[in-house]
Amino acid sequence: MHVLNTCLRAALAGGALASAVLISAPAAHADNPATGKGPAAAKSMSEIASTLPKVSADDVLNLARSQIGISENAYGGGTKFQQWYMTTPRARETLARDGGTLKGYLNAAWCDMFVSWVGQQLGIGPVMGSDAYTVEHAHWFADHSRWGRTPKPGAVVFFNWNGSKNIDDVQHVGFVVKDNGDGTIRTIEGNTGDGGAVEARTRPTWQVVGYGYPMYTADASASASS
Repeated sequence: MHVLNTCLRAALAGGALASAVLISAPAAHADNPATGKGPAAAKSMSEIASTLPKVSADDVLNLARSQIGISENAYGGGTKFQQWYMTTPRARETLARDGGTLKGYLNAAWCDMFVSWVGQQLGIGPVMGSDAYTVEHAHWFADHSRWGRTPKPGAVVFFNWNGSKNIDDVQHVGFVVKDNGDGTIRTIEGNTGDGGAVEARTRPTWQVVGYGYPMYTADASASASS
């Protein structure tokens, strides 16, 4: 599943991409204030953030960096990120939204599962968002007014290889490490490269649809979260 545009929709049905409507209403997600349902719905993102561990953009990037080299098997699966995601309540929510089978996540495109795993491991899933479908994850940031065009360390970067700036055209996702100041950014991404792995990459900014800004909970990361 290392072909880059396979990060569009990760839920698989019988080995084929699910044929559900691409953009649907958000699934109920009790861990996120995004959905308007569940305990988190009555709280703002800042209120949610105040209850979470203190985590900075550096913490996120350090964890992401420590995963570099992890790769998928010959079937596009076998990573701990896919195995983790299919065990989560969020996986059942995204299946209800997207169709497919729970087992399908094991060999599905996993770039967004990697991003979600990093947030969950550090205890900030509710302000990082969690999804297997990059388009929906990008909409989640936009719906929370956490979307923009400026690369910042720790931002979640969404790509379209043809340069589209339409969220519905997002194809891939990763983390921004730094803005190189020359029209490129340094990133850490899952499900990338020839072998489908976690890698550090340099990408041209013209391929960026936009950036999602997690509300990091440590004061030191305020510049990356605003």
